[in-house]
Amino acid sequence: MSAPDATADHHAPNQFALLKERRFGPFFWTQFAGAANDNVYKNALVIYAAFHATTLTTLDPNTLVNLAAAIFILPFVLLSATSGQLADKFEKSRLIRLIKLFEIGIMVVGLAGFALKSLPLLFTALALMGVHSTLFGPVKYSILPQHLSVAELTGGNGMVEMGTFVAILIGTIAGGLIVAIEPHGPVLAGATAIAIAVAGWWVSRGIPLTPPVDAGLKLNWNPFTETGRNLKLAYANRTVWLSLLGISWFWFYGATFLTQFPNFTREILGGDEHVATFLLALFSVGIGTGSLLCERLSGHRVELALVPLGSIGMTVFAVDLWFACRGLHEAVPAGVGVFLANHAHWRVIADLLLIGAFGGFYIVPLYALIQTRSDPAYRSRIIAANNILNALFLVVSAGVALGLLKAGLSIPQLFLTLGLMNAVVALFIYLLLPEFLMRFLAWIIVHAAYRVRTAGLANIPDEGAAVVVCNHVSYADAMIIAGYVRRPLRFVMDHRIFSIPVLSFIFRTMRTIPIAPAREDAVLKAQAFADVDAALAAGELVCIFPEGRLTDTGELLPFKPGIAEILARRPVPVVPMALRGLWGSCFSRAHGGKAMGGWLGLRAPVDLVAGPVIAAPDATVERLQRDVAALRGERR
Repeated sequence: MSAPDATADHHAPNQFALLKERRFGPFFWTQFAGAANDNVYKNALVIYAAFHATTLTTLDPNTLVNLAAAIFILPFVLLSATSGQLADKFEKSRLIRLIKLFEIGIMVVGLAGFALKSLPLLFTALALMGVHSTLFGPVKYSILPQHLSVAELTGGNGMVEMGTFVAILIGTIAGGLIVAIEPHGPVLAGATAIAIAVAGWWVSRGIPLTPPVDAGLKLNWNPFTETGRNLKLAYANRTVWLSLLGISWFWFYGATFLTQFPNFTREILGGDEHVATFLLALFSVGIGTGSLLCERLSGHRVELALVPLGSIGMTVFAVDLWFACRGLHEAVPAGVGVFLANHAHWRVIADLLLIGAFGGFYIVPLYALIQTRSDPAYRSRIIAANNILNALFLVVSAGVALGLLKAGLSIPQLFLTLGLMNAVVALFIYLLLPEFLMRFLAWIIVHAAYRVRTAGLANIPDEGAAVVVCNHVSYADAMIIAGYVRRPLRFVMDHRIFSIPVLSFIFRTMRTIPIAPAREDAVLKAQAFADVDAALAAGELVCIFPEGRLTDTGELLPFKPGIAEILARRPVPVVPMALRGLWGSCFSRAHGGKAMGGWLGLRAPVDLVAGPVIAAPDATVERLQRDVAALRGERR
């Protein structure tokens, strides 16, 4: 059985329905069990070492805890490159089952370590669990595009992110509770880890066959040279590289928060260990909720607009958390009931929950983006490069937080600094990659003004050069199309519309191509055709309005011959498209030929409809005019 085509026209009605399907359900529960087991064992070991350090070693508990963190993260730096190669070269379902069998063996070593009170065995198992997670990471994200349609990727990634954080939370709590059971808690923790590993292997048997993307790949076993090669592969695609940096920043940001929760709870909120766990749960639930909401907000698309929205929320609520902590003082450690009884703490709760939710908005589209924009032949190696960067950022986050706290910052001030740093990092990425900012602006404006219904957008090719032709009804046309077509578009636009204040900034960010009639500016017209040809030669998607100007009657104006010249230079497929319902809005010329004279159109229903692809030889001006007119119908 071969894997389903990721571009196939099928998708589950919602992301939860994916759990019932073999192409997703077994994989989801396999990764859920693995994430939970990592944290059951790791937290059990950390607590066991913290409370029994004197019977195990001469090292102090703090050193042991930090050593455990370093041992677990080291394989991500050293072995991610190798694991990326393995995921690209071999059939993924079999590779996952082998990794799960490896996990069972590791947990047997861990159980022996607990039973024999052997720190070397316990840390060996921890290091091997790091290896296990390193091997599984590239498979975890590269397998999704082979089994899910593009319309399902955001929902599928949202489910995986939600599952991961819920599993981390459950594993962390379970590991701590089980290891504390007297007198056999450590042995029970080891046995629990074995049981979870076996369960993970059992459900992995249901993962369908997933063919290798590069079976002929020659493995490079040198981790250092292969790490460099993977980073170069990622760096070659600017959008993917900046997305990887954005994901790594998220882990820097999130790890800093999670690390500070125990001391933040004790020193600022006056809570006990149960309150710290409660805050961890809130943060995890927030990320899970935000991850799940991504599908609804994105409309089954990889919606990059959610990334800036997420980063704004991550900054705003981190800053508000600092304000919420002003006036709070350390008190006698109290439980969750006393903590919740203080109304001043509810603002802290809301901030942590919303930071997590906006973090979900931020991270899910970035994972979906690297899955769709990476070359399938080395997608797993791109994921491996991501894991390498994540590990490095996690290490740096610990150093930065420690340095800032040593410099005299309080924990709330650290959160404030982190929120401001997030704003700077986000602005830097969006300036380097304006596509994120453009889609955010288009998404906000369009969703505020219109209720857009779409049909036929799957006809637009997922990759490669193509021209989209559409009727021109209002000044908002380009914004609506850009807000709903998944791929970035290069618009060809009348130079006067291109120069409208405010909109001009957005159009420039979208790399819009201004054009003028030859009688007005022959040089600009010639340059526009040259720019269109260059964009198509680069495999981009170009959108033109063949009428040449906004309609002032509401009817379709005659198409200009420019499309014929474009196709004569570069014969690419053409997708006819139509907008319906914008005539009469304030952005149309329905009122004496002038804009801004009609209804504002807040949440007005608008249709965006695309027809079947037309091959270049058949895409005559007359044929395109007929098809666009038919798509528009009677509704203007």
